[in-house]
Amino acid sequence: MATVEMLMPKMGESIIEGTILTWLKKEGDTIEQDESVLEVATDKVDTEVPAIHGGILKQILAKEGDVVAVGAPIAIIETSGEVSAPAEAASAIQNEVKEELIAAAPAQTSTIISTPSAPATAVDDDRFYSPLVMSICKKENISKAELASIPGTGKDGRVTKQDMLRYLENKSKKSVPTVVSTPAPAPTYVAPKVEMSISAQDEIIEMDRMRKMIAQRMVDSKRISPHVTSFVEADVTNIVLWRNKVKDAYKKKEGEALTFTPFFIQAVARAIKDFPMINISVDGENIIKKRDINIGVAVALPSGNLIVPVIRNADQYNLTGLSKKINDLANRARINKLSPDELGGGTYTVSNVGSFGNVMGTPIIMQPQVAILAVGAIQKKPAVVETPTGDVIAIRHKMFLSHSYDHRVVDGSLGGMFVKRVSDYLEAFDLHTEL
Repeated sequence: MATVEMLMPKMGESIIEGTILTWLKKEGDTIEQDESVLEVATDKVDTEVPAIHGGILKQILAKEGDVVAVGAPIAIIETSGEVSAPAEAASAIQNEVKEELIAAAPAQTSTIISTPSAPATAVDDDRFYSPLVMSICKKENISKAELASIPGTGKDGRVTKQDMLRYLENKSKKSVPTVVSTPAPAPTYVAPKVEMSISAQDEIIEMDRMRKMIAQRMVDSKRISPHVTSFVEADVTNIVLWRNKVKDAYKKKEGEALTFTPFFIQAVARAIKDFPMINISVDGENIIKKRDINIGVAVALPSGNLIVPVIRNADQYNLTGLSKKINDLANRARINKLSPDELGGGTYTVSNVGSFGNVMGTPIIMQPQVAILAVGAIQKKPAVVETPTGDVIAIRHKMFLSHSYDHRVVDGSLGGMFVKRVSDYLEAFDLHTEL
């Protein structure tokens, strides 16, 4: 018999820790190699973690709700029989990966589940403290005794980032009696407390984890970026006529539907090439100009929540490639099969509010991006059309484009010219385009 450690895997390029949501197996259960053993949540997505060895789940080292550093052991698996040469090699590789991951992670993550005999908690009140909280304590010179006095609003009374920021803000106000020029850092999303009347017929629904995350990010974005929105109405008659002509043949050939979204993404990618200063992020007083064009596409989930998978290098796809990529990401998003890397790295975002019958919207920017486009419903409208023999009234297919942008770095001229260029590309679609 031999035992091997199961480690918290690296689930994305920028992911340094994960929260254990649910153990799908219990101690003593027999597990197969590649069988899902637990579900882990990161700040991007929930995902199931498979076992890299078959055997018996001998010991669970991390409880549900624990935040665990990438590369730290989370369970011990007892393998049947002697460890074979391939298994020994795999274990050696796993140990190398463990050392590499822990070395690459920030120093504060080493406090989380470093060994089976030293569980992660470590102050007098026996509460669990995440690496982020410990990092804030170190930065602000908060002692263990002071940390123990901070009330926590997390699971089992755990102190969260919001608790720390509120504590520091209140501490700053108490210690500085005069008004200072630089405001204290605003806390992340906390549900506002307002007086309200609740009757016996009302239903109280607690936000799920994803909804809390969305709420926090939306509040943060409105606080960080001064939003401005420009609108353009585009004539997409050529696109509608061409799609109606080819959609049946496309579905027969590719086995999936041809939606309007690929046309929007293609036009946005082309416009970004024309106006690269839309494809930026803000880092303090620096502007980071992105080389790659990675476009996020907002997808509504069955739960009602929203998720934004990213098409990397969207400018390098043709219409068919974009269609297949978008359909794949959307389908896997709805069944929670996306990887964290597929939700990160976006440089611009498109939201199709028209799919809900809305004609326009004022979307909120996905930080740290500086712009987002909402595309409205396509409607038939009477319009003046110029012809060689004079102007005529004709029925045209039209839609509104709503472009929200960060007015710190994107002025009205750039924001307006960009969305107009997207409209120009949509209106100039060639009816003789080949699939």
